[in-house]
Amino acid sequence: MAVTPSAAWIAAVRPRTLLVGGTPVLVGLAQAWREAGRLDTGIALLTLLVALAIQVATNLHNDAADFDRGADDPHTRQGPARAVAQGWLPAATVRRAAYAVFGIAVLLGLGLVARGGWPILLLGLAAVGSGLAYTGGPRPLGYLGLGEVFVWAFFGVAAVGGTVYLQTLRLDPQALWLGAVLGFPAAAVLVVNNARDRLADARAGKRTLAVRWGLPAMRSLYAALMLAPVLGLVPLVVQSPWTALGWVTLPWALALVHEMHSHPPGPAYNGLLVATARWEAGFGLLVATGLVLSRALGAP
Repeated sequence: MAVTPSAAWIAAVRPRTLLVGGTPVLVGLAQAWREAGRLDTGIALLTLLVALAIQVATNLHNDAADFDRGADDPHTRQGPARAVAQGWLPAATVRRAAYAVFGIAVLLGLGLVARGGWPILLLGLAAVGSGLAYTGGPRPLGYLGLGEVFVWAFFGVAAVGGTVYLQTLRLDPQALWLGAVLGFPAAAVLVVNNARDRLADARAGKRTLAVRWGLPAMRSLYAALMLAPVLGLVPLVVQSPWTALGWVTLPWALALVHEMHSHPPGPAYNGLLVATARWEAGFGLLVATGLVLSRALGAP
């Protein structure tokens, strides 16, 4: 199937996944405003751009690296078409684009380092290095069953905690807790992806958690990751009562858990993956709104 160059690049970037990268930054900004009552809008925008650039670069790198390792067979793939595997874009071109976007993230990140110092430098280097190592290098993280941990750490704890630190210049335990809470549904997105691709990944030697543990365990893990944020709000509600708005999404979470358990892995999981990312965005937006309201209405 022929596609336009722009459609091929959109497929490689995977824009629907960007909710996973943007949501924790927005929640972190809300938490910083709750604490300080102000935001540095320039740093806020730069933080969001760097987070999205790292995710785009990682997506591009994965598209090329998975093809090189034989993990993307266009004839058996259950997920959305990959640009390199489909022959829409050369692997070398996509790889160069990934390195270019990583470079843009590093250049933009220098402004964040100027603000946050060596902790932000180390965090940025770790994020870029992990993005490259996810499907690259001799022992890719995604091939060792560490993908869910990587996503939870960088698209949860690090993203929220780092965003708050850049605004307040202090490490906030509540921000780290918020990050852990937001990291769970981010990891759930990957659980759906890996459960869908379990058989193909096993044939390619990609030892994801889904390959190692099997489908029943992944369904249980998905349920745990989707319900953990709802439970994780309890201590946050004590400090910022309006964050209870996040509990509105509980019926939606339960419906997604039911969908994961009632459908066999395959193309049906593509919609579930997108819905999970949207649930995280909706949950995060409500929690962020609650943090802002708690400050505005004089809650502690």
